[in-house]
Amino acid sequence: MTLTRLHLTQFRSWSRLELDADDRPVAIHGPNGAGKTNILEAISMLAPGRGLRGALPGDQARKGPDVGWQIRATIGEYQVLTRALPGQPREVLVDDKPSPQIALGRLMRVIWLTPAMDRLWTDTPEQRRRFLDRVTLSFTPAHAEDALTYDKAMRERNRLLKDDIRDAGWYRALESQMAEAGGAITRNRQDAIARILAAQDHAGDAFPAARLTLLPGEGFADDPDPESIAARLADTRSRDMAAGRTLCGPHRADLGAHWGPQDMPAALSSTGEQKALLLSLILANARALDTERPVLLLDEVAAHLDAGRRAALYDEIVALKAQAFLTGTGPELFEALQGRAQFLNVLREGETSGLA
Repeated sequence: MTLTRLHLTQFRSWSRLELDADDRPVAIHGPNGAGKTNILEAISMLAPGRGLRGALPGDQARKGPDVGWQIRATIGEYQVLTRALPGQPREVLVDDKPSPQIALGRLMRVIWLTPAMDRLWTDTPEQRRRFLDRVTLSFTPAHAEDALTYDKAMRERNRLLKDDIRDAGWYRALESQMAEAGGAITRNRQDAIARILAAQDHAGDAFPAARLTLLPGEGFADDPDPESIAARLADTRSRDMAAGRTLCGPHRADLGAHWGPQDMPAALSSTGEQKALLLSLILANARALDTERPVLLLDEVAAHLDAGRRAALYDEIVALKAQAFLTGTGPELFEALQGRAQFLNVLREGETSGLA
């Protein structure tokens, strides 16, 4: 669905912002620290989770946790409100009805790319799992529930392991929950990877295509079968008890990426090629979701591309059945979008952001 209206109150550097959008890309420019990324973060809060910065609600309020913040949006025909009142967790209302965060994932599929993700291929497996799970969530909103079920059962199992509980009866129910949810998590991830690879087949040659693999890591994390997962958990209780935690399962998975005729690992590629690979995956994600009209949030992405690749990126974005919000320090970075995009100039006066 399309985001047509955004209204911020006391969010980050914005005391107030009212923004109307349409089918055109939105190019947001202004100096560093003006508050451009804060707009993208606000839009990312219209998806389940903590948004593109992974921040706690109290840290997102302009005047601190004692004030709170609010975001209103029109998404398709729905009126959405999400807010964090002082000292309270984030809440979501859809058409004035309290809703779980997962409901946001069904209304709008949000995909983002930020400078902090540039190190993805050389970062820890945990960061790549988070990236893969965000991609997976864009295809399968129920993936969030599977992950929550698995994590809750695993925390309980880990508590039993640390307490040296040896009665098998305490473990069976938890391991059954982990097996069912863990199998679903792996199947969801495998399906997401397959859809990304298929979408890359229809891409141009401006950005390299990556060959993705779900890596098992050290814990058979690519196993989608609940029965074998449950059997493995039962067989490894003694080892896990010695470690004080669960050592096998989808929480140990990793995402592998190779590209080019020499099958170059992404982690060994140049910084520029790593960025291009990541951008290629984000575009493929949007392409695979064209029937859902996803929302792309691209933070400072143009600054790392030469003029040719910037123009190719903008052509791709305009051609996609997606809504895109991009940030950059100056309007010259979006010159190739002139006449095809909505432009916003963000300024900062003291602690408050505003539009020129």
